[in-house]
Amino acid sequence: MTDVPAQEQQIDSVELGRRSGAIMRTGLLMLESGTASYRVKQAMQAVGRSLGVEQVHEQVTLTEITLTARVGHRFRTEVAELRKAGVNADRIAALDRFRRTLPETTTPGDIHRALDAIERKPAPYKPLFNAAAAGAACAGFAALNHAHVIEIATVFVAAGAGQYLRRHLAHKGFNALGTTMIAAFLATGLYLGVLGLIGLVGPGLEVHASGYISSVLFLLPGFALITGTLDMAKLDFSAGLSRVAFGLMIVMGAGVAVWALSLMSSLDTSQREVTLDLWVQVLIWAVGSFVGVAGFALMFSSPWRMALTAAWIGMIAYVARNLLQHFFDLPIQMATAIACIIIGILAATMARGGRWPVITLQVPAALVQIPGVPAHEAIVSLNEANYIEATSGLLQVFLAGIAILVGLVIGKLITDREWSFER
Repeated sequence: MTDVPAQEQQIDSVELGRRSGAIMRTGLLMLESGTASYRVKQAMQAVGRSLGVEQVHEQVTLTEITLTARVGHRFRTEVAELRKAGVNADRIAALDRFRRTLPETTTPGDIHRALDAIERKPAPYKPLFNAAAAGAACAGFAALNHAHVIEIATVFVAAGAGQYLRRHLAHKGFNALGTTMIAAFLATGLYLGVLGLIGLVGPGLEVHASGYISSVLFLLPGFALITGTLDMAKLDFSAGLSRVAFGLMIVMGAGVAVWALSLMSSLDTSQREVTLDLWVQVLIWAVGSFVGVAGFALMFSSPWRMALTAAWIGMIAYVARNLLQHFFDLPIQMATAIACIIIGILAATMARGGRWPVITLQVPAALVQIPGVPAHEAIVSLNEANYIEATSGLLQVFLAGIAILVGLVIGKLITDREWSFER
């Protein structure tokens, strides 16, 4: 009689398929929610251990998972594709709690029942509230970029309408790049149209870059770019590069719309002089950054407490960055990197004990560090064939982006031993 390992005597190919299917479904739900591939793999490994699978090997990209589950000499390999990418911070938190509270042993049926409950949970906010959150986030950015009150109000309306359309098209399964371009056209077109109508009945208004670019900042693919960078820092290039490529594609789609509509109106890119007392300026920084981060967090479907926590973290880091520049004359890149290290440490502290996933606090808090106006100034300079200024603006944005990512990686190295060390 042929010797058969004890594990193989207890599990046949059909049962292995059931367990593999439960592991794969966990990974797909995590991936669809927008979390980093590192957390996707971690959840799949946890489910595999709980199901008694000896080895779980997975490869995760932005849209695909390849899984091999092995028990003894039996193994099963399957591939699944995900055709939509989004962000749902509430679901990320629910799946993270599910991962952390798995019993030592369980069954595929138990896993599927738990995942059914998570998947059936409706979105925490209605479309109109989601749109209003996006409008508030962009209005907060506009205030930080020295926009006038009427421009801030217009940004709120334009960005809210753009997000409403974007969400509708995304739920219909429309192409992601096309959705981005259409939403950007609506937001910027509405911004220009509203200011134009106001100019017809009142004093003429110059279209300044501070408000114009702020109206499309809800399209920033923060989760894709930040999780992609963290994945690459873990040497997971198949996931990291695909996420960063997706993020850059979305930025390009929004940039095309911004550039095209900017040709229809003369844009003022001059620096607006600020002559306020420092304490007043600090108050504006604090309120603008708090509202901006909270708006982004709510747009990502974060529960209220999570959103407000992210807002406090983002506010502290943003004010700290500007004070470092004011008192120590630090370059913006250095100040931004320090601010993002602060974000990483505070996010890890507030998420300690599994309260919330760190990434759901990091990303909204870090988005307020992005220098939006210099990006648009570069686009306007390209329109005017002023390539020296355009190159300077693009480099400034690129270096600030690198500073954000480096700061978050350093914060992760400081606070997450499990992430920092390969086991």
